[in-house]
Amino acid sequence: MRITQPTRRQWMTALAAGLAGAALPALARAAAPQTAVEVWKDPNCGCCKDWVTHMQANGFTVTVHETGNAAVRAKLGLPTRLGSCHTALVGGYLLEGHVPAADVRKLLKDKPKALGLTVPGMPVGSPGMDGPEYNGRKDPYDVLLVTKNLVNSDVSTRVFTSYR
Repeated sequence: MRITQPTRRQWMTALAAGLAGAALPALARAAAPQTAVEVWKDPNCGCCKDWVTHMQANGFTVTVHETGNAAVRAKLGLPTRLGSCHTALVGGYLLEGHVPAADVRKLLKDKPKALGLTVPGMPVGSPGMDGPEYNGRKDPYDVLLVTKNLVNSDVSTRVFTSYR
């Protein structure tokens, strides 16, 4: 059996194919459509604006309604006790408060049967509540998965992600 060396043309073809193959994932990411998020917030709330910036920096396209969020939160079925300063919709799910973009991506990937995610209150260190005015402070908080109860009109929660 005779072994032949690859020709220069064969080397160049293999090199070009390898480079093209390596570039395809980056091109696919760049061409992937951004996920739309619709947000209701108070027009004077700076931390909500910072959360919107966080979502945009993580590949989401955000539409903002500067009308407050209490009415839409109630309409979507989230109790006030689980509320925060802004409410959003993404992929059929509710987002309440300073939910990190990584948790939104996980929610959209896993597609649980749920109303959505909430970060009740406004914990310092969460996205939008992490600006320089907080001097690097990071309080522990949980992102909660909210599900509707089958027995009554209330909701249940469980920890989706903990930040400590």
